[in-house]
Amino acid sequence: MRSGKLVPIAVTTAKRSPELPNVPTIAEAGVPGYEATSWFGMFAPAGTPAPVLAKLNTALAKVLNQAEVKKKINEQGAETYSETPEQFAAFIQAESVKWGKVVKESGASLD
Repeated sequence: MRSGKLVPIAVTTAKRSPELPNVPTIAEAGVPGYEATSWFGMFAPAGTPAPVLAKLNTALAKVLNQAEVKKKINEQGAETYSETPEQFAAFIQAESVKWGKVVKESGASLD
């Protein structure tokens, strides 16, 4: 008889979760290269001056590095990351390519 308790078999991130250190990643569990995560980021309107972006980025990084903020986010199973606008743009581009390929190969459509 099942106890009704959920037992995690793997996490979808590239590295193990600090909240579930004994749970392997899907890649470790036998699907090499697998990674699927949800993420959040902040965007500014196109043409925002670089000094304004830098100031916003610095302020956001400062908040994300506060112990209380990190703790709250970690308690929800997430991690905080602070990147430069250029790093974030590169990440978004890589995600678009990766998931665009998945959608195309799946044959999914908007119909």
